[in-house]
Amino acid sequence: MIELTERQGKILDIVRKHQPITGERIAEILDVTRAALRPDLAVLTMSGYLEAKPRVGYTIKSEGAQGAIRKILCQYRVKDVKSMPVVVKDTSSIYDAIVTLFTEDAGTIYVTDRDGYLAGVVSRKDFLKTTLGHIDIYKVPVSVIMTRMPNIIVTTPDETVIEAVKKIVEHEIDSLPVVKKYIDENGDEKLEVVGRITKTNIARLLLDLANQKKEG
Repeated sequence: MIELTERQGKILDIVRKHQPITGERIAEILDVTRAALRPDLAVLTMSGYLEAKPRVGYTIKSEGAQGAIRKILCQYRVKDVKSMPVVVKDTSSIYDAIVTLFTEDAGTIYVTDRDGYLAGVVSRKDFLKTTLGHIDIYKVPVSVIMTRMPNIIVTTPDETVIEAVKKIVEHEIDSLPVVKKYIDENGDEKLEVVGRITKTNIARLLLDLANQKKEG
């Protein structure tokens, strides 16, 4: 099972007491905006805790089919659905990184240092902002525009798919680098990129589960 945040726990308590209840009403009770609440509601809905009914509101999902689906998804690990990462060196030019991004048809690429460890992440949005500016993309290295640690959200091969989905939804990102963690001789943590998990990986898993159920 996924570990819920304090606010997500409060949302479940509110829904239990007042169901069906709209997202707007939940936001009012918690004294937050509807937009701020949207990631939490998405996580709770995708994880099988809540059911969203059009023009009615949110209700607690009963166990049964929904509970079984949640249990099945919790059995899958990131290593079961991850795909190959798209990686460039931190010395690569922004232009070369853009070419790699579109050649590999990826939404995000991961940047590694000279030792091959994760150094940064760059998204299509980052490249768009850069190309609209005055940076010489042929000469400036991609390391100048990449997001660096500790601002990179990662997952590990043994993390559950549900946990990875929660991170993607809460941080509103397209993918997560799948990493193995090492401690070097100086006691510093190093991250080796061994894959990526994207919204497409998750959609394929759901499709496979649906097809298996149909065939069964």
